[in-house]
Amino acid sequence: MSRARADEEEYWHSSKFRAFTFDDEDDELSQLKESKRAVNSLRDIVDDDDDDDLERVSWSGEPVGSISWSIKETASSSNSSLEGRDSSLQKGSSSYAALPKQVSSYSLSSLFKGRNKLPSFQSLSDALSDTGVKNYAPELRRPKAEYKDYSSDWSPKDTVRRMQRGKVCSLERFRSLQDKLVLLDEAVAGNDGNVITAVLIFLKRTLRREILFRELEVRQVALCHLIHFLKESGEQKMLLDLLRFLDRTEEVALSQYREHLNIQDVEKRREFLKGCIGLPFSAEDTSHIQDHYTLLERQIIIEANDRRLEAAGQSEIFQKYPRKASILNMPLVTTLFYSCFYHYTEAEGTFSSPTNLKKTFKIPDKQYMLTALAARAKLRAWDDVDALFTTKNWLGYTKKKAPIGFHRVVEILQRNSAPVQVLQEYVRLVEDVETRLNLATKYKCHDVVIETYRDLKDRIQLTAYKCKVERGSADEEKINSILNNMQIRWKN
Repeated sequence: MSRARADEEEYWHSSKFRAFTFDDEDDELSQLKESKRAVNSLRDIVDDDDDDDLERVSWSGEPVGSISWSIKETASSSNSSLEGRDSSLQKGSSSYAALPKQVSSYSLSSLFKGRNKLPSFQSLSDALSDTGVKNYAPELRRPKAEYKDYSSDWSPKDTVRRMQRGKVCSLERFRSLQDKLVLLDEAVAGNDGNVITAVLIFLKRTLRREILFRELEVRQVALCHLIHFLKESGEQKMLLDLLRFLDRTEEVALSQYREHLNIQDVEKRREFLKGCIGLPFSAEDTSHIQDHYTLLERQIIIEANDRRLEAAGQSEIFQKYPRKASILNMPLVTTLFYSCFYHYTEAEGTFSSPTNLKKTFKIPDKQYMLTALAARAKLRAWDDVDALFTTKNWLGYTKKKAPIGFHRVVEILQRNSAPVQVLQEYVRLVEDVETRLNLATKYKCHDVVIETYRDLKDRIQLTAYKCKVERGSADEEKINSILNNMQIRWKN
């Protein structure tokens, strides 16, 4: 009896855990190893398959999961949570509130294995994701390198380097003129256009224009960046002030001339262009400005007259080919095409006459021929096309002449679906034999091919071409007649 009592006393006073000594290892690695061994020992206990067959009972001797046990557990949980809340309110000196003790509603085996004996038990993931439990993990501090990004104590060189890397930098700390100029010089030395532009925007905002212009005059790279930025951003007033300060009169005039692009009203644009004629342009630019003003003035007159004729239905060509767009503000070549299309037969004295436009604006012969040919071929006016290239000499003989070359004439006519008879007439006028044969073969001008091989006295090529024409056609008969002609001395 005494021995059993001694064993019982030894059991209750014994412990697996050692008392604290200064020789213990207090590093985190040893604690982690000890915790891992404890969890593994619990897992060995839980993994025993025999405990699934045992009936679990509470301290009161009632089976776990019975109705009476569930009622008692619920009441005990509510009371303990209320007591825990009251005690946490009373302890004002404590840094953290005490958490209420939750009564476990699952066994160790269900906790580690993920199996529930009863459908009302929570799983491990549900228990850990409970929103009612607060997380008291300490907040990690930011690295010191991140706080360094917000420091404003940077030298101009370091600031430029950070801007090149895309870091956010405040330039407001550079207050003196000397610091700002050093910053600009470092940006130019870095050869980064974005950084240079950013620094120039800062200087433009914080310096007077006279000081900024004076300092940029000796810094040509930064000056070019600022001029380009002002042009792209549309700051016309500051751009003109800068160009005047630099005594660039022609650039000032061109910048003012570009303002006409922003004027939508035609009459106001015409008056603006009239005022630009007196600006200090070069001689060549002055003639261009004068032509622009004259062309717009001519377009206004033509547009008003054609709109009236189209509305009244007095012109047949406007009824057959209605206008698709206004001629106002169109280029000179477009205006010439419009005039050749709708006003080709008008006298030279009218503003809308093609010959009047050619003479007024000194349009070259090649440009006029190309434009007039495209317009008349689109209308399929083949007689006008023929008259366009027909010239007379002083003896009265007629001859066809094309400044653009007849091979280009053939291509334009073919794009406008000219008939074969018209194409053949101009293919014959191509001087180069190889080009003439290629065009004639490509566009199936059989007469031209047959005549060219006959003139070349190439019997083999003519015989081979006979297979390409339709059998029994007039072209085949013509080839046979040439091949049977005994007067031709063939080369092969």
